[in-house]
Amino acid sequence: MSGIFKAYDIRGSYPDELDESEARKIGSCFVVLLKARRIVIGRDMRLSSPSLAKAFIEGADSTGAQVIDVGMTTAPLLYDAIIEGKFDGGVMVTASHLTAEMNGFKLCREKAIPLSGDQGLPALERMVRENPSVNRPPLSGASYQELNFLDEYIHKLTNFVHNPVPLRIVADAGNGMAGPEVLLLFKKFPMWTLIPMYMEPDGSFPHHVANPLLPSTTRDLQARVVKEKADLGVAFDGDADRCGFIDEKGERISEDLVTALISEFYLDKKPGATILYDLRSSRTVPETILGLGGKALRSRVGHAFIKAKMREENALFAGELSGHYYFRDTGFTDNALMAMIQMLNFLSFKKTPLSNLILPLKKYSSTGEINIRVGNRERIFAALEAQYKDTGMDHLDGLTVEYESWWFNLRPSNTEPVIRLNLEANDSATLEEKREEVLKLIKDSDPSMKIDS
Repeated sequence: MSGIFKAYDIRGSYPDELDESEARKIGSCFVVLLKARRIVIGRDMRLSSPSLAKAFIEGADSTGAQVIDVGMTTAPLLYDAIIEGKFDGGVMVTASHLTAEMNGFKLCREKAIPLSGDQGLPALERMVRENPSVNRPPLSGASYQELNFLDEYIHKLTNFVHNPVPLRIVADAGNGMAGPEVLLLFKKFPMWTLIPMYMEPDGSFPHHVANPLLPSTTRDLQARVVKEKADLGVAFDGDADRCGFIDEKGERISEDLVTALISEFYLDKKPGATILYDLRSSRTVPETILGLGGKALRSRVGHAFIKAKMREENALFAGELSGHYYFRDTGFTDNALMAMIQMLNFLSFKKTPLSNLILPLKKYSSTGEINIRVGNRERIFAALEAQYKDTGMDHLDGLTVEYESWWFNLRPSNTEPVIRLNLEANDSATLEEKREEVLKLIKDSDPSMKIDS
């Protein structure tokens, strides 16, 4: 069990790190921690998900809680079920975008508020490690029931489609859980032409891992968009809580620029709305939001922090560089199908090729996210703070240093033993100069550093 409790969820290789015995303990402790009477559970298509879900249910059932099982589904549908069904909590059995041998649990309390490293997961980990004997009295009416929320959920999503026009869309579900939902949604809108790719859920991932952030996973999609003369390509991760987009020329679109596009659509409809963006995003994002009269707020990286900040600010929308897009209309949760709908709304609204809409946003040069393995994080951060003490810096999440012509953020990963560097500059020459400068400072502080390929 060592190491499976992460910053945002529970995750490990099956069965070496996470097996049915641990799932059973987690299920019982989760219910006791929340004092839950009713919970809902869903799972993805991974080969180990049925047995892990069954064990979790057995653990929850041992406490006397009522368990509603929605079966194979997406994380966003599960979140919606928690909210609409007024459950005390819920769990999604998934490893999201990770490879086939991995699995895990995304855990929520009421209103789909996530358990995280700041709220709930440490207490749950202590309970599981201590393996307490659960002596909770049986609850009256406790039971197990299977229910299907899919049609109701898809009907709800259709309400967010505005004035659709004929468009051609290539969608790659990556053999993850988005496939069935995408097919049902497109049946509702015959003016959209769907070119489907890898729609059948398959936990062996026969074509590619369902991680749209990896350039290697979208090559088939990019080629197909061009071949089919499509208006848009979209790639989903395994549990459909994040996605990536391809323009009509077959080019990948940076996830933060998608935040800017969706913000533009929303602010046209709801001027003055509050929109969050994660602090790794291009300066283009807040400039776009502010330029359209919106309120732009920086956020720490990570869904638990962003969801909490959205609730606090009653934000309409939030975007993250990882391809998670969050909506007040879906209970402040991340939802890849909703992101696709809003991009299609934007294209219908603008009636202009996507590459033309992206072009004005490409004002700056960026390194993208550089993952660096190091041995001494403290020494590195101290050296960078000393070097750049003459300018504005903050510690909202790691270290952000701001100059007029360039800026960078360096932060420890919440999920991997690396530090992550994002650097942006006004032009490519400054970008290259400052990239080398910052990496040299890191190397001088820790000669063991290694940049992940």
